[in-house]
Amino acid sequence: MTASRLPFTCEKSPASGAGGMVVTNHPLGSAAGFEILAAGGNAVDAAVASLLALTVVEPMMVGIAGGGLSHLRMADGTHVVIDALSSAAATMHPEIYEPVSDEPARYMDAKGRRNTIGASSVAVPGNLAGWCDMQSRYGKLPFADVVEPAVRLASRGFAVTHYLSGAIGEAASELSQDKEIATILMPGGAAPAPGDRLVMGDYAGSLRLIQREGAAALHGGALGAALAARMSTGGDDAGWVTEADLRAYRPIERKPIIGSYRGFEIAGPPPPASSGVHVTQMLNMLEAYDIEGMGFGSPASLHLLVEVIRIAFADRRTYSGDPAFVDVPVERLTSKAYAAECRALIRQAASLPAPRAPGHESHDTTHVTVADRDGNIVTATHTINGLFGARLAVPGTGIIPNNYMSNFDPHPGNALSVVPGKRVPTSMAPMILMKDGAPVFALGLPGGLRIFPSAMQAIVNLIDHKMSLQEAVEAPRIWTQGQEVEIEQAYAPRQAKLEELGHEVRVMPHIGGGMNAIAFGDTMTGAACWRADGTVAALGGGLARPGVRFWPDKAPAKPASNR
Repeated sequence: MTASRLPFTCEKSPASGAGGMVVTNHPLGSAAGFEILAAGGNAVDAAVASLLALTVVEPMMVGIAGGGLSHLRMADGTHVVIDALSSAAATMHPEIYEPVSDEPARYMDAKGRRNTIGASSVAVPGNLAGWCDMQSRYGKLPFADVVEPAVRLASRGFAVTHYLSGAIGEAASELSQDKEIATILMPGGAAPAPGDRLVMGDYAGSLRLIQREGAAALHGGALGAALAARMSTGGDDAGWVTEADLRAYRPIERKPIIGSYRGFEIAGPPPPASSGVHVTQMLNMLEAYDIEGMGFGSPASLHLLVEVIRIAFADRRTYSGDPAFVDVPVERLTSKAYAAECRALIRQAASLPAPRAPGHESHDTTHVTVADRDGNIVTATHTINGLFGARLAVPGTGIIPNNYMSNFDPHPGNALSVVPGKRVPTSMAPMILMKDGAPVFALGLPGGLRIFPSAMQAIVNLIDHKMSLQEAVEAPRIWTQGQEVEIEQAYAPRQAKLEELGHEVRVMPHIGGGMNAIAFGDTMTGAACWRADGTVAALGGGLARPGVRFWPDKAPAKPASNR
């Protein structure tokens, strides 16, 4: 498909290389992974290095005291999902928050915003434990080498991007209420300007401790003690996470859900993630239609996408949850037979929008997609949940904790109510596509509830509309939960047609966050989209042939003749 046939123009360029590929949502995150690949590390080493570097340069999105999912496909074809999602602490219970309303618009709010900001919003973190676990089992390099790029960025500083400057400015009033985080992010008393240098000395010290001790530094060591002490404020804003919670936390290794679509295998994470189940469900519904024949961005194709997303969200509201606490009927939801039942629910025209469902999931996340020359692939989505998480920092450590408790239902007695050890559902969608057993694409993005429908649309772009990788990640998106329909600006000319079909339409600056992806073939191609600071780092070339030397003055001696 050529650009002239599309209602948009790509803003970024892809890059290709056979030696490895790192795509993250910040140039320095990609540079860190590239450095590790060049040093002989594999994709797992590079992904962990990138994620740790992003905790420095994207502190609004991700941190060691957050949570997330990493989807690994090793060179032997083995798929592993490392669930490092945050969980409720052991002393938490369904009535720790006082709900302020039963109305959908404020259903997830708690009195005093105690589930959104401050120590009382912090859940037991999993990121560092998950990263250390996967690197120790699947990486090649010493862990200290993998941490080093992040240490360098924190200790020497880095140039603030427009994105980070804007995020600090947006949250400045609340950040200024915590002396520690304000000192780190607003050293001059205000948001740093783009291009200003930001140094994180305390965090560099924490990273050096992690180099020596690994996850134990947080989950049983000095960093964990400092975090637990910060939770114990002695006031109404006190948190629940203790050193015992940190010591007890374990990442969970899960098997992916693998569906099929027009001859491709689609692998994604299982519950508590929505993506493996509902991307498969939506693609199963779409498989019966001539999507290519409808044309990209046509009113008919957009209406169909809205309908399958609406149906998938209805099932997500009914069935999603931590499989340790909720029975999710995965086999039924992902079956072709169930898709046929769902297609009967697709409307020719929309009726009144569905009532707004309670629920919350932060848009502020990061994603990395990494591959090495040997065939190992990592696609990983991690977060501290809200923008700058709990909007505080642990004294003396530079650590910014998550505010994952905002994703739990503050009302007792419901599926998402707080229960000790429970992990909340997530829309994270680190996806890998295969054809005849070989990897073809790996992709993912941030964006809260908009993640897995956006990932599905990228898959349709690649398979049905035969877009290039760059086109597929930058293409305009559409989204709904069954209420109003959100469209990006490039779809604005279709607004009237969609409204004629009964939809209430809102044109948005963007839907979801910065997708990044890798395509596999004779070489690897990486792409990142305009919705973030996404940057591709491709490794080409390689080492010299064995036996090659540099002879500046003469040719090598001729071998003795055999007579």
